Amino acid sequence: MDAPREQLLVGGAYLEAITELLQRCRKAHPTKGQYEPGEMLWWWAEIPRPTDSLEQLFWLDESGVPEAAIVLTDWREWVSMDPIVMPDADPEWVAHVVERGLAHAHEAGLESLQLEVDSEDIAMHEVLTQAGFAFKEEAMIEAWLDADRRPPVSPLAEGYRLFGRDETQHLPHHMAARHHRDLEQRLLETALYRADLDLVVLDEVDEWAAYGLCWYDEESRTGAVEPMRTDDAHQRKGLARHILTSGIARLAEAGAERIKIVFEPDNPASSHLYPDVGFEPAKRTDTWAR
Repeated sequence: MDAPREQLLVGGAYLEAITELLQRCRKAHPTKGQYEPGEMLWWWAEIPRPTDSLEQLFWLDESGVPEAAIVLTDWREWVSMDPIVMPDADPEWVAHVVERGLAHAHEAGLESLQLEVDSEDIAMHEVLTQAGFAFKEEAMIEAWLDADRRPPVSPLAEGYRLFGRDETQHLPHHMAARHHRDLEQRLLETALYRADLDLVVLDEVDEWAAYGLCWYDEESRTGAVEPMRTDDAHQRKGLARHILTSGIARLAEAGAERIKIVFEPDNPASSHLYPDVGFEPAKRTDTWAR
């Protein structure tokens, strides 16, 4: 078999390739790997970024199937560099992908980089140390829920109503004001967005009180929740729990067998809600920076 060839992709071609690569990774292993397709598709939709026009580095096999990628994402305060490889990738191949990714970032003028790494991935730690990265005191928790062990949908507080975006087309998108006016258009540019899984709780005057966006990958029968938010004025009313349990139910109905969520361990609301609903922490990721 020929070695994978490098290919630079941008825009729609990038979205298609990263979706396919992440689907392949998840189908190869039920939980191993850093991201679900929906999580990276959300990065695209969330806000226009300078890196949207940057050609992203992929490796394709002789049939054009993506085998690996380096994704560079501008987060304003920093740029993340995310190596995406298949779960059974050889450590030497991973080191090569990271090395080429660093060269690509340098060519693009991006010198200050961060990435999240499985805290137990010693091989990657060694690769990053040799590349000049240093460990930072920042972490995220990845948690999973088996759909057949999902909780019942929690009650919704009086005065509130739950809708999918497919039911609120007469209103501006509930996340547009917080993010940007073209958010919905960018969501529609992604292959996995479903309006019926884009959930919002409205108050008595049709203002958003909480929202949660669920992503379903039919290829791997995996669900993900990203993002979730409750407006400050509507906290402590169980709205997040209702959206989450409703989203889980809709994902299970769509065919999801496993559902993933990621949260900061020092966020008291998230670290209580998600395990209480049934999500089981499976991985800690640490931040490395150069």
